[in-house]
Amino acid sequence: MHSFRGRREFLQLLGLGGAVFASGLAGCAGAQRRPESEDFFFVQLSDTHWGFKGPPNPDAANTLRQAVQAVNALPQQPDFVVFTGDLTHTTDDDNLRRQRMKEFKAIVADLKAPVQHYMPGEHDASLDAGAAFQENFGPTHYSFDHKGVHFAVIDNVSDPKASIGDAQIDWLAKDLAAQRPDAPIVIFTHRPLFDLAPQWDWATRDGSRAIDLLQHYQNVTVFYGHIHQEHHFMTGAIAHHAAKSLIFPLPPPMSQPKKGPVPWDPQHPGRGLGFREITSPAMSIKEDSMEGAA
Repeated sequence: MHSFRGRREFLQLLGLGGAVFASGLAGCAGAQRRPESEDFFFVQLSDTHWGFKGPPNPDAANTLRQAVQAVNALPQQPDFVVFTGDLTHTTDDDNLRRQRMKEFKAIVADLKAPVQHYMPGEHDASLDAGAAFQENFGPTHYSFDHKGVHFAVIDNVSDPKASIGDAQIDWLAKDLAAQRPDAPIVIFTHRPLFDLAPQWDWATRDGSRAIDLLQHYQNVTVFYGHIHQEHHFMTGAIAHHAAKSLIFPLPPPMSQPKKGPVPWDPQHPGRGLGFREITSPAMSIKEDSMEGAA
């Protein structure tokens, strides 16, 4: 694990094809270190789609278990693991949705990390306004603090129109009001808050309202899922980072006429799949590939 603490130092992203270097993160990477800050790291897992079956991943029944094993095998266990949505694959059957959530919970119960945080994706929540998710995992939006960093989870999936909504925007404004202007703040959400590719449902209708609130703070980083690939974007001083999926990769935004899974490569199972480790207070990121996981 790497921890880069200088305002102008570099962030190393370890992904497929070797190491890629990008300029230091805005947001938490530039935050002044404070006495209450401590080194820690967490793991982000996203888009596990438990219950999916099909050619894009003929090994779908094993991928989540392999990810749990990979996280458990890390040299040091993370302070917590966060799942940024689409825990399960969509179904119109309410009973099957709940069954998949229970099966998911049974598998991730093997994680050694002492704490897990969950949030829904549209596959989990858009058909029942998050009812089954809340029965199994609790609130769809919430905040918490950990070792000097403030974390907030935004739900932009329970509304099938991909909106956050007035009530949640008001909640977010009140939640952020307690933070210093220079406080390190991390946002977790499923869909991107900015308009990455609205034609592919890669956007949040009122995401700009959340971004406008966050722009009042100097050190904000957003981690999201949904697009099944690594992606990095800036809105002002806010850094947005998308995570790979654990079920199948999707193509780069608008790179083809229709959105669809990247075909399964039997010679390289796990290619394009993975999870990430994020180290604080510097918020350096390491991408872990699932290629070759067994």
